Amino acid sequence: MNRIYMDNAATTAVNPAVLEKMLPYFTENYGNASSIHGTGRDARRALEESRRKVADVLNCKPQEVYFTSGGSESDNWAIKGTAFANRKKGNHVITSAIEHHAVLHTCQWLEKQGFTVTYVPVDEFGQVDPQDVEKAITDQTVLISIMAANNEIGTLQPIKEIADIAHRHKVLFHTDAVQAMGAIPMDVKEIGCDMLSLSAHKFHGPKGVGALYIKQGTRIENFMHGGAQERGKRATTENIPGIVGLAEALTLATQNLEEKSARIAALRDQLIDGLTASIPYTRLNGHRINRLPNNCTISIRFVEGESLLLRLDLAGIAASSGSACTSGSLDPSHVLLAIGLPHEIAHGSLRFSLSDTSTQEEVDEVLKVLPGIVEILRSMSPLYADFMEAQK
Repeated sequence: MNRIYMDNAATTAVNPAVLEKMLPYFTENYGNASSIHGTGRDARRALEESRRKVADVLNCKPQEVYFTSGGSESDNWAIKGTAFANRKKGNHVITSAIEHHAVLHTCQWLEKQGFTVTYVPVDEFGQVDPQDVEKAITDQTVLISIMAANNEIGTLQPIKEIADIAHRHKVLFHTDAVQAMGAIPMDVKEIGCDMLSLSAHKFHGPKGVGALYIKQGTRIENFMHGGAQERGKRATTENIPGIVGLAEALTLATQNLEEKSARIAALRDQLIDGLTASIPYTRLNGHRINRLPNNCTISIRFVEGESLLLRLDLAGIAASSGSACTSGSLDPSHVLLAIGLPHEIAHGSLRFSLSDTSTQEEVDEVLKVLPGIVEILRSMSPLYADFMEAQK
């Protein structure tokens, strides 16, 4: 069976060119970048070359790029590090109700440490109103953290406007760009952010490696202690193969980005239009226009998302019911509840996320297979039977 993979928001396949770039750093150039001998210096050169490549994409200085173990660590460091470093100024943090759990759970942990957190609501499309953010600012606010794009419903946030508001009030601004990086342009100078998180495995790089952009001069405490790696900011021997892979993957992902995004968005729109037209009582989640080019998230009434996923998997199609970090939970997505969906509709949600390797044939196959699966499942649903009887 030829499998169709449409769960790229969870993770992506490593680009073969990225893997090829990484391999020598496992076996030939395997040195510790902190060692002063030739083998170590080779590793150091690879490390700093990778830092420059990431900086070129972000439009920042190489010394403003710090490598981490992934998006969750980057989010934790940005939020905890700036909160504690600026605690003398205030103890208030602002975020949104639909952030990734790497942000939400970190903010909840901060509340246990004596900080206060405002969780700004979103509208029915999952967008934050910048004016709500500004209204939430107090003289104790030290950080605002709003994601660039939502990982479940794909909605893009007005982060440039929010960054401007933050800086007018002399507040630091962080954006979780893990889902956006490699899909849409992310220029830190244009955005105006003080910190930005990214993760390699979202754009055809390896798992277990990410980066945090920290604008020069930003007050932030160290997140890991030990050695003097990453200019004394993040201890632990650098993952040179992973870092090389991240830099190469990011470079490749952002080449011809406008052209690639347009092609993926066209497939996405075919998927959205085809599914909402062929399956009654189906709704698109997230903003119709201001969304990631690869994201199609729908809710199908009278069926369970888990049942849909199992039958799609049997048909050779991989999708998800939302965030990969919470897909094992039976609780409805906090994102879908935040945009106002009732529990019973939120439970029937599916996320299809494409990549630049997705094809027209794959989209056609999903459009062919899913309506039949929904019809079978609804035929076994008492709720659907009662609903249809009431329509007569």
